Amino acid sequence: MTFYRRVKFKIQNSNQERMMKMNAFSERLKKAMDEQKVTQSDLASKTGLGKSSISQYLSGKNTPSALRMSMIANALDVSVDWLNGSVDEIDSSGHLNNLPVETVAKLMGVGKQMVRQGLKNGVFPFGYAVLMPSGKYRYYISPKKFAEYTGNEI
Repeated sequence: MTFYRRVKFKIQNSNQERMMKMNAFSERLKKAMDEQKVTQSDLASKTGLGKSSISQYLSGKNTPSALRMSMIANALDVSVDWLNGSVDEIDSSGHLNNLPVETVAKLMGVGKQMVRQGLKNGVFPFGYAVLMPSGKYRYYISPKKFAEYTGNEI
């Protein structure tokens, strides 16, 4: 396969993955809003986002930035991982699993600050950090991805 064909193939796969994620986000957003009986106007008010942005997210035309996705997830009381289609599992309380930084640090035998910094820098494949409007970070850690990465069962 020539270099040009490899690049073209990677671009096509990347576009397909992006479209699948957009569809997953759109479907999950609709589901969360329907289950909680939240309208586009309600969600816009709760998040401070424009109704037109919410409409575009619902139609699958656009996907939000990490910050906006976090704001939507918080308003709907769901995890960002679930909302963007990264995880499917829901715990017994009906909420999505999210490991605390303290638990991860203890299981890895490292300090909490190292885990936080690794999530901020995108070093750990099992989670990520989102800078909130307050200036503080919120950390999302997938139990499934953490178990796969470390071999530790939770």
